[in-house]
Amino acid sequence: MKGNEKLIETLNSLLADELTAINQYMVHSEMSANWGYEKLHKLIEKRAIDEMKHAEKLIARILFLEGIPIVSNLRAVHIGSEIPKQLNYDHAAESDAIKAYNAAINLAGEVGDFATRELLEHILNDEDKHIDEIEMLMDQVKQMTLPIFLSTQG
Repeated sequence: MKGNEKLIETLNSLLADELTAINQYMVHSEMSANWGYEKLHKLIEKRAIDEMKHAEKLIARILFLEGIPIVSNLRAVHIGSEIPKQLNYDHAAESDAIKAYNAAINLAGEVGDFATRELLEHILNDEDKHIDEIEMLMDQVKQMTLPIFLSTQG
């Protein structure tokens, strides 16, 4: 089924966002593992895996719409040198993703592609969970102080 060109372009832009997030989260996850923060490592690793699943769904949808998935485009990856910076960078990435998915959902509705809209809504729900999780961690750091928070992540 030939899809709307603007929507396919938008899906490829979302794919670039997801591929960038995978890289950022993988590095942050491995940094946490290297520092001995196993709980944080597993939490961030799961988020990276969620983003991989999103990328896979976007690629499948682009192909279904007879588009060409572009996997060579990445945004700037922001790696934090410490946990608070990582959380800030990850929060910014998720915030941008939520805005982009909301715009893409509107576009899919405008062009009458409700199956794509539904797929995007499911991914948006995951992104909402991600930002909520990041905000929870940020709140814990603020309430406990960083040293105490980190002592709970081993």
